[in-house]
Amino acid sequence: MGTFASGVHPKGNKSIAEDKPIGRGPEPKEVYVPLLQHIGKPAVPVVAEGQRVLCGELIAKAAEGLSVNVYSPVSGTVKGVVGHISQTGKKTDHVLIENDFLNVSTYLAPLKEETRETILTRIAEAGIVGMGGATFPTAAKLRAEGKKVDLLIVNAAECEPYITCDYRIMLEYTEQLAEGIRLCMVAAGAERAIVGIENNKKDAADKLMRAVNGGVSVKILKTKYPQGAEKQLVYSCCRRVIPENKLPADVGVVVVNVHTALAVYKAVRENTPCYERVMTVSGKRVEKPCNIWVKNGTPYRDIAQFCGGDENCERIVAGGPMMGDAVFSLKVCAGKGSSALLFLDEGECDERRSEACIGCGRCVQACPMGLSPVFIERALFDKNYKEAQDFGADYCIGCGCCSYVCPSHRFLVQSVKLAKKILRERREKEKAGEKANG
Repeated sequence: MGTFASGVHPKGNKSIAEDKPIGRGPEPKEVYVPLLQHIGKPAVPVVAEGQRVLCGELIAKAAEGLSVNVYSPVSGTVKGVVGHISQTGKKTDHVLIENDFLNVSTYLAPLKEETRETILTRIAEAGIVGMGGATFPTAAKLRAEGKKVDLLIVNAAECEPYITCDYRIMLEYTEQLAEGIRLCMVAAGAERAIVGIENNKKDAADKLMRAVNGGVSVKILKTKYPQGAEKQLVYSCCRRVIPENKLPADVGVVVVNVHTALAVYKAVRENTPCYERVMTVSGKRVEKPCNIWVKNGTPYRDIAQFCGGDENCERIVAGGPMMGDAVFSLKVCAGKGSSALLFLDEGECDERRSEACIGCGRCVQACPMGLSPVFIERALFDKNYKEAQDFGADYCIGCGCCSYVCPSHRFLVQSVKLAKKILRERREKEKAGEKANG
Protein backbone atom coordinates (compact mmCIF):
# COMPACT_ATOMS: atom_id res chain seq x y z
CA MET A 1 0.00 0.00 0.00
CA GLY A 2 1.16 3.49 -0.79
CA THR A 3 1.93 5.78 2.11
CA PHE A 4 4.19 8.61 3.34
CA ALA A 5 6.24 9.45 6.41
CA SER A 6 4.65 10.76 9.64
CA GLY A 7 1.00 11.81 9.80
CA VAL A 8 -1.70 10.81 12.31
CA HIS A 9 -4.70 8.49 12.65
CA PRO A 10 -7.72 10.48 13.87
CA LYS A 11 -11.02 8.69 14.41
CA GLY A 12 -12.73 8.61 11.02
CA ASN A 13 -16.40 8.97 12.03
CA LYS A 14 -17.26 8.13 8.41
CA SER A 15 -20.02 5.71 9.45
CA ILE A 16 -22.37 8.56 10.32
CA ALA A 17 -23.02 9.45 6.67
CA GLU A 18 -21.16 6.97 4.45
CA ASP A 19 -24.23 4.79 3.82
CA LYS A 20 -26.44 7.74 2.85
CA PRO A 21 -27.02 7.92 -0.95
CA ILE A 22 -26.67 11.32 -2.58
CA GLY A 23 -29.96 13.24 -2.57
CA ARG A 24 -31.16 16.70 -3.43
CA GLY A 25 -30.53 19.45 -0.91
CA PRO A 26 -32.70 22.40 0.09
CA GLU A 27 -34.30 24.81 -2.39
CA PRO A 28 -33.59 28.19 -0.76
CA LYS A 29 -35.89 31.19 -1.24
CA GLU A 30 -32.82 33.30 -1.93
CA VAL A 31 -29.26 32.45 -2.87
CA TYR A 32 -26.27 34.66 -2.16
CA VAL A 33 -23.80 33.52 -4.81
CA PRO A 34 -20.22 34.55 -3.87
CA LEU A 35 -18.19 36.25 -6.58
CA LEU A 36 -15.07 34.79 -4.97
CA GLN A 37 -15.39 31.00 -4.67
CA HIS A 38 -11.88 30.34 -5.89
CA ILE A 39 -8.22 31.24 -5.51
CA GLY A 40 -7.55 34.41 -7.48
CA LYS A 41 -9.55 37.54 -8.29
CA PRO A 42 -13.33 37.84 -7.76
CA ALA A 43 -15.46 37.33 -10.85
CA VAL A 44 -17.01 40.46 -12.41
CA PRO A 45 -20.85 40.63 -12.36
CA VAL A 46 -22.59 40.68 -15.76
CA VAL A 47 -26.18 40.91 -14.48
CA ALA A 48 -28.26 43.85 -13.26
CA GLU A 49 -30.86 44.32 -10.54
CA GLY A 50 -34.28 43.18 -11.71
CA GLN A 51 -32.90 40.89 -14.42
CA ARG A 52 -34.39 37.42 -14.73
CA VAL A 53 -31.82 34.64 -14.94
CA LEU A 54 -32.01 30.92 -15.61
CA CYS A 55 -30.33 28.09 -13.74
CA GLY A 56 -26.92 27.68 -15.41
CA GLU A 57 -26.80 31.23 -16.76
CA LEU A 58 -23.56 33.23 -16.47
CA ILE A 59 -23.90 35.89 -13.77
CA ALA A 60 -20.24 36.86 -13.29
CA LYS A 61 -17.36 36.61 -15.75
CA ALA A 62 -13.82 35.64 -14.80
CA ALA A 63 -11.61 38.66 -14.14
CA GLU A 64 -8.28 39.08 -15.89
CA GLY A 65 -5.60 36.81 -14.50
CA LEU A 66 -6.47 33.96 -12.18
CA SER A 67 -10.26 33.83 -11.84
CA VAL A 68 -13.31 31.75 -12.86
CA ASN A 69 -16.82 32.25 -14.19
CA VAL A 70 -19.79 32.11 -11.81
CA TYR A 71 -23.23 30.77 -12.77
CA SER A 72 -26.70 31.07 -11.30
CA PRO A 73 -27.77 27.93 -9.39
CA VAL A 74 -31.48 28.79 -9.69
CA SER A 75 -33.91 30.49 -12.02
CA GLY A 76 -35.28 33.73 -10.65
CA THR A 77 -34.76 37.48 -10.31
CA VAL A 78 -31.49 39.23 -9.51
CA LYS A 79 -31.98 41.49 -6.48
CA GLY A 80 -28.55 43.05 -6.86
CA VAL A 81 -24.88 42.67 -5.96
CA VAL A 82 -24.71 42.91 -2.18
CA GLY A 83 -22.15 42.71 0.57
CA HIS A 84 -22.71 39.48 2.47
CA ILE A 85 -20.82 37.73 5.25
CA SER A 86 -18.28 35.17 4.05
CA GLN A 87 -16.42 32.32 5.75
CA THR A 88 -13.53 34.70 6.52
CA GLY A 89 -15.80 36.93 8.61
CA LYS A 90 -15.60 39.77 6.11
CA LYS A 91 -18.37 41.03 3.89
CA THR A 92 -17.66 40.28 0.23
CA ASP A 93 -19.66 40.78 -2.95
CA HIS A 94 -22.41 38.24 -3.64
CA VAL A 95 -25.10 38.16 -6.33
CA LEU A 96 -28.45 37.93 -4.56
CA ILE A 97 -31.06 36.00 -6.56
CA GLU A 98 -34.67 35.40 -5.56
CA ASN A 99 -35.61 31.83 -6.47
CA ASP A 100 -38.79 31.40 -8.55
CA PHE A 101 -38.72 27.60 -7.93
CA LEU A 102 -39.40 26.92 -11.63
CA ASN A 103 -35.91 25.44 -12.17
CA VAL A 104 -35.79 26.64 -15.77
CA SER A 105 -32.29 25.80 -16.98
CA THR A 106 -29.92 26.77 -19.75
CA TYR A 107 -26.80 24.93 -20.84
CA LEU A 108 -23.45 25.49 -22.46
CA ALA A 109 -23.23 24.90 -26.21
CA PRO A 110 -22.25 21.30 -27.08
CA LEU A 111 -18.61 20.78 -28.04
CA LYS A 112 -18.11 19.97 -31.71
CA GLU A 113 -14.90 18.07 -30.96
CA GLU A 114 -12.96 16.94 -27.89
CA THR A 115 -9.35 18.03 -28.23
CA ARG A 116 -7.05 19.16 -25.47
CA GLU A 117 -7.71 22.83 -26.25
CA THR A 118 -11.49 22.51 -26.54
CA ILE A 119 -11.69 20.59 -23.27
CA LEU A 120 -9.49 23.12 -21.47
CA THR A 121 -11.60 25.94 -22.88
CA ARG A 122 -14.78 24.21 -21.72
CA ILE A 123 -13.40 23.63 -18.21
CA ALA A 124 -12.55 27.33 -17.96
CA GLU A 125 -15.91 28.34 -19.45
CA ALA A 126 -17.77 26.14 -16.94
CA GLY A 127 -16.06 27.78 -13.95
CA ILE A 128 -14.62 24.57 -12.53
CA VAL A 129 -12.25 24.76 -9.55
CA GLY A 130 -10.57 22.22 -7.27
CA MET A 131 -13.57 20.93 -5.35
CA GLY A 132 -11.60 19.14 -2.67
CA GLY A 133 -11.37 22.49 -0.90
CA ALA A 134 -8.38 24.22 -2.51
CA THR A 135 -10.58 25.88 -5.20
CA PHE A 136 -7.67 26.53 -7.59
CA PRO A 137 -8.99 27.15 -11.14
CA THR A 138 -8.87 23.72 -12.78
CA ALA A 139 -8.18 24.85 -16.35
CA ALA A 140 -5.03 26.68 -15.23
CA LYS A 141 -3.86 23.64 -13.25
CA LEU A 142 -4.44 21.18 -16.10
CA ARG A 143 -2.79 23.46 -18.63
CA ALA A 144 0.39 23.50 -16.50
CA GLU A 145 1.89 26.21 -18.64
CA GLY A 146 5.50 25.50 -19.56
CA LYS A 147 5.54 22.07 -17.85
CA LYS A 148 5.61 18.58 -19.30
CA VAL A 149 3.00 16.45 -17.53
CA ASP A 150 2.92 12.69 -18.06
CA LEU A 151 0.84 11.60 -15.05
CA LEU A 152 -2.57 12.60 -13.71
CA ILE A 153 -3.27 11.67 -10.09
CA VAL A 154 -6.88 11.61 -8.92
CA ASN A 155 -7.27 12.39 -5.24
CA ALA A 156 -9.79 9.85 -3.95
CA ALA A 157 -8.20 9.60 -0.49
CA GLU A 158 -10.83 11.72 1.31
CA CYS A 159 -8.74 11.46 4.47
CA GLU A 160 -10.59 14.08 6.55
CA PRO A 161 -12.84 12.57 9.24
CA TYR A 162 -16.63 12.67 8.67
CA ILE A 163 -16.52 13.66 4.97
CA THR A 164 -18.01 11.07 2.60
CA CYS A 165 -19.14 13.04 -0.48
CA ASP A 166 -16.31 11.77 -2.71
CA TYR A 167 -16.90 8.22 -1.50
CA ARG A 168 -20.56 8.42 -2.50
CA ILE A 169 -19.63 9.92 -5.88
CA MET A 170 -17.31 6.99 -6.55
CA LEU A 171 -20.11 4.54 -5.74
CA GLU A 172 -23.00 6.31 -7.46
CA TYR A 173 -21.36 8.10 -10.41
CA THR A 174 -18.69 5.53 -11.21
CA GLU A 175 -18.98 5.54 -15.00
CA GLN A 176 -19.25 9.34 -15.21
CA LEU A 177 -16.23 9.69 -12.92
CA ALA A 178 -14.18 7.27 -15.02
CA GLU A 179 -14.96 9.29 -18.15
CA GLY A 180 -14.22 12.54 -16.31
CA ILE A 181 -10.78 11.17 -15.40
CA ARG A 182 -10.13 10.35 -19.06
CA LEU A 183 -11.14 13.88 -20.07
CA CYS A 184 -8.81 15.35 -17.43
CA MET A 185 -5.98 13.21 -18.83
CA VAL A 186 -6.57 14.65 -22.29
CA ALA A 187 -6.72 18.19 -20.88
CA ALA A 188 -3.45 17.70 -18.98
CA GLY A 189 -1.69 15.94 -21.84
CA ALA A 190 -1.03 13.02 -19.48
CA GLU A 191 -0.24 9.54 -20.76
CA ARG A 192 -1.63 7.74 -17.71
CA ALA A 193 -3.56 8.29 -14.51
CA ILE A 194 -3.52 6.87 -10.99
CA VAL A 195 -6.54 7.05 -8.69
CA GLY A 196 -5.21 7.15 -5.12
CA ILE A 197 -7.79 5.80 -2.68
CA GLU A 198 -7.45 4.81 1.00
CA ASN A 199 -8.04 1.19 1.94
CA ASN A 200 -11.06 2.09 4.08
CA LYS A 201 -13.02 2.52 0.83
CA LYS A 202 -12.46 -0.94 -0.63
CA ASP A 203 -15.93 -1.18 -2.22
CA ALA A 204 -15.44 2.10 -4.07
CA ALA A 205 -11.94 1.03 -5.15
CA ASP A 206 -13.25 -2.27 -6.51
CA LYS A 207 -16.00 -0.54 -8.45
CA LEU A 208 -13.58 1.99 -9.95
CA MET A 209 -11.13 -0.76 -10.92
CA ARG A 210 -13.87 -2.34 -13.05
CA ALA A 211 -14.81 0.98 -14.66
CA VAL A 212 -11.46 2.55 -15.59
CA ASN A 213 -9.29 1.66 -18.57
CA GLY A 214 -7.00 3.29 -21.11
CA GLY A 215 -3.97 3.94 -18.92
CA VAL A 216 -5.91 4.53 -15.69
CA SER A 217 -5.07 2.45 -12.62
CA VAL A 218 -6.30 2.41 -9.02
CA LYS A 219 -3.70 2.60 -6.23
CA ILE A 220 -4.69 1.47 -2.73
CA LEU A 221 -3.25 3.75 -0.05
CA LYS A 222 -2.85 3.32 3.67
CA THR A 223 -5.60 5.02 5.66
CA LYS A 224 -3.72 7.86 7.31
CA TYR A 225 -4.11 11.61 7.63
CA PRO A 226 -3.21 13.73 5.59
CA GLN A 227 -3.05 11.14 2.81
CA GLY A 228 -4.95 13.51 0.51
CA ALA A 229 -2.47 16.40 0.87
CA GLU A 230 -0.97 17.04 -2.56
CA LYS A 231 2.70 16.33 -1.85
CA GLN A 232 1.93 13.33 0.32
CA LEU A 233 -0.52 11.93 -2.24
CA VAL A 234 1.95 12.27 -5.11
CA TYR A 235 4.65 10.47 -3.12
CA SER A 236 2.24 7.72 -2.02
CA CYS A 237 1.04 7.09 -5.57
CA CYS A 238 4.25 7.31 -7.61
CA ARG A 239 7.16 8.02 -5.23
CA ARG A 240 7.93 11.33 -6.90
CA VAL A 241 9.18 13.96 -4.44
CA ILE A 242 8.04 17.55 -4.99
CA PRO A 243 10.92 19.86 -4.00
CA GLU A 244 10.48 22.91 -1.80
CA ASN A 245 8.92 25.89 -3.63
CA LYS A 246 7.83 23.59 -6.46
CA LEU A 247 4.50 22.27 -7.71
CA PRO A 248 3.44 18.76 -8.78
CA ALA A 249 3.76 19.86 -12.41
CA ASP A 250 7.49 20.38 -11.81
CA VAL A 251 7.79 16.59 -11.41
CA GLY A 252 5.42 15.83 -14.28
CA VAL A 253 2.23 15.41 -12.24
CA VAL A 254 -1.15 17.13 -12.07
CA VAL A 255 -3.57 16.32 -9.23
CA VAL A 256 -7.36 16.62 -9.42
CA ASN A 257 -10.03 15.75 -6.89
CA VAL A 258 -12.78 13.16 -7.50
CA HIS A 259 -15.51 15.80 -7.49
CA THR A 260 -13.48 17.97 -9.88
CA ALA A 261 -13.26 15.11 -12.39
CA LEU A 262 -17.03 14.62 -12.13
CA ALA A 263 -17.55 18.35 -12.76
CA VAL A 264 -15.37 18.06 -15.88
CA TYR A 265 -17.55 15.21 -17.13
CA LYS A 266 -20.73 17.22 -16.53
CA ALA A 267 -19.29 20.26 -18.33
CA VAL A 268 -18.02 18.37 -21.37
CA ARG A 269 -20.69 15.67 -21.78
CA GLU A 270 -23.77 17.25 -20.20
CA ASN A 271 -22.91 20.90 -21.03
CA THR A 272 -23.59 21.84 -17.41
CA PRO A 273 -21.50 24.56 -15.74
CA CYS A 274 -20.37 24.36 -12.12
CA TYR A 275 -23.08 25.83 -9.90
CA GLU A 276 -23.74 23.07 -7.35
CA ARG A 277 -21.81 20.35 -5.57
CA VAL A 278 -22.24 17.33 -3.30
CA MET A 279 -21.82 18.16 0.39
CA THR A 280 -21.66 15.89 3.44
CA VAL A 281 -23.74 17.00 6.43
CA SER A 282 -22.68 15.03 9.50
CA GLY A 283 -21.88 15.01 13.19
CA LYS A 284 -23.72 13.76 16.27
CA ARG A 285 -25.92 16.88 16.47
CA VAL A 286 -27.64 16.50 13.11
CA GLU A 287 -30.90 14.53 12.90
CA LYS A 288 -30.52 13.44 9.27
CA PRO A 289 -26.85 12.97 8.30
CA CYS A 290 -26.63 12.97 4.53
CA ASN A 291 -24.78 13.58 1.30
CA ILE A 292 -26.68 16.09 -0.81
CA TRP A 293 -26.40 18.25 -3.91
CA VAL A 294 -26.19 21.83 -2.61
CA LYS A 295 -26.58 24.88 -4.83
CA ASN A 296 -23.83 27.51 -4.63
CA GLY A 297 -25.08 30.44 -2.56
CA THR A 298 -27.32 28.34 -0.28
CA PRO A 299 -27.19 29.78 3.26
CA TYR A 300 -25.91 27.33 5.86
CA ARG A 301 -29.09 27.99 7.84
CA ASP A 302 -31.17 26.45 5.04
CA ILE A 303 -28.92 23.38 5.08
CA ALA A 304 -29.19 23.14 8.87
CA GLN A 305 -32.99 23.29 8.74
CA PHE A 306 -33.16 20.79 5.87
CA CYS A 307 -31.01 18.21 7.68
CA GLY A 308 -32.04 18.89 11.25
CA GLY A 309 -28.71 20.38 12.30
CA ASP A 310 -28.70 21.79 15.83
CA GLU A 311 -27.71 25.45 15.62
CA ASN A 312 -26.95 25.42 19.35
CA CYS A 313 -24.53 22.50 19.27
CA GLU A 314 -21.03 22.72 20.70
CA ARG A 315 -19.47 23.64 17.36
CA ILE A 316 -20.41 23.93 13.70
CA VAL A 317 -17.57 23.32 11.24
CA ALA A 318 -17.40 24.01 7.51
CA GLY A 319 -15.20 21.32 5.97
CA GLY A 320 -13.44 18.62 7.96
CA PRO A 321 -12.51 18.86 11.65
CA MET A 322 -8.76 18.90 10.89
CA MET A 323 -8.58 21.69 8.29
CA GLY A 324 -12.07 23.14 8.29
CA ASP A 325 -13.25 26.43 9.77
CA ALA A 326 -15.55 27.01 12.72
CA VAL A 327 -18.80 28.56 11.50
CA PHE A 328 -19.61 31.76 13.38
CA SER A 329 -22.80 32.56 11.44
CA LEU A 330 -25.28 30.41 9.53
CA LYS A 331 -25.75 33.35 7.17
CA VAL A 332 -22.55 32.19 5.44
CA CYS A 333 -23.32 30.50 2.13
CA ALA A 334 -22.04 27.36 0.43
CA GLY A 335 -19.66 27.62 -2.50
CA LYS A 336 -17.74 25.42 -4.92
CA GLY A 337 -15.31 24.32 -2.22
CA SER A 338 -17.90 23.52 0.47
CA SER A 339 -17.33 19.81 1.05
CA ALA A 340 -19.03 19.41 4.43
CA LEU A 341 -21.01 21.01 7.22
CA LEU A 342 -20.57 19.36 10.63
CA PHE A 343 -22.71 19.76 13.75
CA LEU A 344 -20.62 18.50 16.66
CA ASP A 345 -21.42 17.78 20.31
CA GLU A 346 -19.17 18.19 23.36
CA GLY A 347 -17.64 14.74 22.96
CA GLU A 348 -16.53 15.52 19.42
CA CYS A 349 -14.72 18.73 20.40
CA ASP A 350 -11.61 19.18 22.51
CA GLU A 351 -12.22 22.16 24.78
CA ARG A 352 -9.29 21.60 27.15
CA ARG A 353 -7.16 24.64 27.91
CA SER A 354 -3.77 25.13 26.35
CA GLU A 355 -0.81 24.53 28.67
CA ALA A 356 2.94 25.09 28.55
CA CYS A 357 4.95 23.09 26.03
CA ILE A 358 6.62 20.08 27.67
CA GLY A 359 9.17 19.59 24.90
CA CYS A 360 8.00 16.10 23.95
CA GLY A 361 8.63 16.54 20.22
CA ARG A 362 5.42 14.82 19.14
CA CYS A 363 4.54 17.68 16.80
CA VAL A 364 7.89 17.21 15.03
CA GLN A 365 7.31 13.46 14.70
CA ALA A 366 3.78 13.92 13.32
CA CYS A 367 4.44 16.71 10.79
CA PRO A 368 4.20 15.24 7.26
CA MET A 369 6.30 18.12 5.93
CA GLY A 370 9.17 17.45 8.35
CA LEU A 371 8.83 20.81 10.13
CA SER A 372 9.33 21.76 13.78
CA PRO A 373 6.05 23.46 14.70
CA VAL A 374 7.06 24.14 18.31
CA PHE A 375 10.12 26.14 17.22
CA ILE A 376 8.11 28.09 14.65
CA GLU A 377 5.62 28.96 17.39
CA ARG A 378 8.41 30.18 19.69
CA ALA A 379 9.90 32.26 16.90
CA LEU A 380 6.48 33.80 16.23
CA PHE A 381 6.02 34.73 19.89
CA ASP A 382 9.51 36.26 19.91
CA LYS A 383 8.69 38.13 16.67
CA ASN A 384 11.78 36.53 15.17
CA TYR A 385 10.30 36.02 11.73
CA LYS A 386 13.62 35.21 10.13
CA GLU A 387 13.92 32.23 12.47
CA ALA A 388 10.31 31.20 11.74
CA GLN A 389 11.21 31.23 8.07
CA ASP A 390 14.38 29.22 8.68
CA PHE A 391 12.32 26.57 10.49
CA GLY A 392 10.11 26.27 7.38
CA ALA A 393 6.90 28.12 8.25
CA ASP A 394 6.37 28.80 4.53
CA TYR A 395 6.02 25.07 3.84
CA CYS A 396 3.25 24.36 6.35
CA ILE A 397 0.22 22.79 4.63
CA GLY A 398 -2.09 23.57 7.54
CA CYS A 399 -3.07 19.93 8.10
CA GLY A 400 -3.28 20.27 11.89
CA CYS A 401 -1.35 17.09 12.76
CA CYS A 402 0.82 19.05 15.19
CA SER A 403 -2.13 20.37 17.20
CA TYR A 404 -3.83 16.97 17.10
CA VAL A 405 -0.95 15.16 18.83
CA CYS A 406 0.09 17.91 21.25
CA PRO A 407 -0.49 16.72 24.85
CA SER A 408 -0.46 20.36 26.01
CA HIS A 409 -3.22 21.28 23.53
CA ARG A 410 -1.26 24.18 22.11
CA PHE A 411 -2.62 25.99 19.06
CA LEU A 412 0.38 25.01 16.98
CA VAL A 413 -1.19 24.93 13.54
CA GLN A 414 -2.78 28.35 14.10
CA SER A 415 0.60 29.75 15.20
CA VAL A 416 2.43 28.33 12.20
CA LYS A 417 -0.26 29.58 9.80
CA LEU A 418 -0.01 33.03 11.37
CA ALA A 419 3.75 33.03 10.99
CA LYS A 420 3.33 31.98 7.35
CA LYS A 421 0.85 34.82 6.79
CA ILE A 422 3.13 37.40 8.39
CA LEU A 423 6.10 36.24 6.30
CA ARG A 424 4.04 36.51 3.11
CA GLU A 425 2.82 40.00 4.00
CA ARG A 426 6.35 41.15 4.81
CA ARG A 427 7.61 39.90 1.44
CA GLU A 428 4.76 41.65 -0.36
CA LYS A 429 5.52 44.87 1.50
CA GLU A 430 9.19 44.62 0.59
CA LYS A 431 8.35 44.07 -3.10
CA ALA A 432 5.98 47.03 -3.05
CA GLY A 433 8.71 49.18 -1.52
CA GLU A 434 11.26 48.09 -4.10
CA LYS A 435 8.80 48.83 -6.90
CA ALA A 436 8.04 52.27 -5.50
CA ASN A 437 11.76 53.07 -5.30
CA GLY A 438 12.30 51.97 -8.87
